[in-house]
Amino acid sequence: MARSLPEGESLLVRTDFTDDAAWAQTLAAVIASYDEDMMSELTPVDDVTFDGLNPADLGDLVDGQTYVFLADTTTMTDPEHPLLVVDTSDEDLRGDGDPVFRIAPRAMAEVEANFLLASVNFEEYAASVDDDGVYRGFDR
Repeated sequence: MARSLPEGESLLVRTDFTDDAAWAQTLAAVIASYDEDMMSELTPVDDVTFDGLNPADLGDLVDGQTYVFLADTTTMTDPEHPLLVVDTSDEDLRGDGDPVFRIAPRAMAEVEANFLLASVNFEEYAASVDDDGVYRGFDR
């Protein structure tokens, strides 16, 4: 069966199915990052057909999304559950840099809202990660 991503501006795709408890913790932390009046277009995708999906696979799957959040093996095994953010915009616009960075789940609302509003771009966030490669928020 062919994989296809659901419609939506902001997708959080689970790509590792080894630990349901880690996924539940990650998703709970992501949801807790949003204020009740905050705008969100986040669509969690918990579908085993995406098991093992990696950033290189997204090119054939995205349909208008300029970024996708992945809950991958690192997300499930690291105690902080950092998500992988993938730039899926046009490769010519992306440049030669690595089109990924990680975010702590508690930073999801900030990152997603700014992506939706186009007030902070992918490169600005990628340049703001901590020494370990994880973005934890501007106000940490």
